[in-house]
Amino acid sequence: MKKQRLKAVALTTMLSAGALMGSVAMADQTLDAVLQAGQAKTTLAQDSQKRIDRLAQETDDLAQQFKQQNKLIDDLRVFNAQMEKQVAKQLVVVQELEQSIEKVTVIERQIQPLIFRMLDGLEQFVNLDKPFSLEERQAQIAMLRANQDRADISVSEKFRQVLEAYKIESAYGSTISAYKTTLSLDGQDREVSILRVGRISLMYQTTDAQASGYWDVAQKSWVSLDSSYNAPILKGLKIARDQATKDIMTMPIQAPEAAQ
Repeated sequence: MKKQRLKAVALTTMLSAGALMGSVAMADQTLDAVLQAGQAKTTLAQDSQKRIDRLAQETDDLAQQFKQQNKLIDDLRVFNAQMEKQVAKQLVVVQELEQSIEKVTVIERQIQPLIFRMLDGLEQFVNLDKPFSLEERQAQIAMLRANQDRADISVSEKFRQVLEAYKIESAYGSTISAYKTTLSLDGQDREVSILRVGRISLMYQTTDAQASGYWDVAQKSWVSLDSSYNAPILKGLKIARDQATKDIMTMPIQAPEAAQ
């Protein structure tokens, strides 16, 4: 009887130990499942946080872009307002130009006859003036007359060219120059040097510096000078050619005549 009781206790103990071991195994499995679930939640939380951080960064970027775009829009509004003012002023200028163009058409019709009168006056002046650089000056006038028939030159340019010719003629009165040419002296052609001192005196001297003369306005011809003028005229030629320093020169000068 006692043995049966001991067997029963032993069997109960073994059953209890088996149950305990089964419980421990189940507990281990449950703990693993809990840990895995926790790890999964942690991973999900980390992924969620990364998405949140990324969305937050994208939101900040969009906010910055929005601010920049708003600033750009404000700048464009200011720029457009300024452009509108400029366009309004330019429209006024265009209207003024249109009116000026109408006036220019009238002025052009008046300028062309004026140019012809100026050319006539210039040609007459050259013919009455002392005959220095005569061929060059007459060629200039002929060129200006020919330009009046050219359609590729504007009226304003034609007028400018005539004014430039007047300036050149005016400059002759305050300059000194020397050049070589051929004159008919005593019935024979002689190579001479011409000395022009403003419009005060126009003289010549042969290349051997042995004969000199001047242009007589009254006689409209060359008149010989005595040999005492040879040295002063030679000196004047050197000064005009920058071969000598400027100095006082003795020149034949005709007394002015009253205008007719």
